[in-house]
Amino acid sequence: MSYFRELPNLQYLSPFANRNNIDEYVLTKNIFRRVKLRDDVKKYATLYYKFEIADGSRPDLIAEQLYGSPDLDWVVLITAGILNVRDEWPLSNYQLYKYSEEKYGINLNSVRFYETTEVLDYKGRLILPAGKVVDSGFTIPNPNQPTAFLNPVSGVSNYEYEVRKNDEKRNIYVLRRSYLQQFLNESRKLMLYTDSTQYVNETTIKSQNIRLQSP
Repeated sequence: MSYFRELPNLQYLSPFANRNNIDEYVLTKNIFRRVKLRDDVKKYATLYYKFEIADGSRPDLIAEQLYGSPDLDWVVLITAGILNVRDEWPLSNYQLYKYSEEKYGINLNSVRFYETTEVLDYKGRLILPAGKVVDSGFTIPNPNQPTAFLNPVSGVSNYEYEVRKNDEKRNIYVLRRSYLQQFLNESRKLMLYTDSTQYVNETTIKSQNIRLQSP
């Protein structure tokens, strides 16, 4: 991920035993410096649009598809609001099955919970929506036979539950390509440091030397 090249620098006090002196520093990237989208930004439909992640796709493949470079995978992740790729990016169908199989074992296809199925009356009016979690013995009066009852219930297995959770991760927001350069410019500007006691220059700060104590 080229995102690390976008991060500003940090002069960090050397932790190595073979350092030459107590005031020796090593240059590293400041992984705690990052940018994120404002919470209200998704309402600007001209900037972003919904995108469905295909089975087995990766951030770098989507960046190549949308922006012409796999190195812009970090743009995909930031605009999607994803911080932890391992937990927030959808697994492939194969990966999901193996994960679920390992998690549930022989209970993979056991019922996790029960939910309602849709019920309409003879005029096509909705009586009961689908997807409401209920007990297995849940019943309602039959709208077409007043003296009878219906058991509009369907079981959802552990595996079906995991598939649903995984599918929810497939729909993300992505940045329109026409705004890409503006996004890159603004992100890089926000990464710069302002004047402080740690300031070296706009791309570098220096950590305090805790080995030097005042008398």
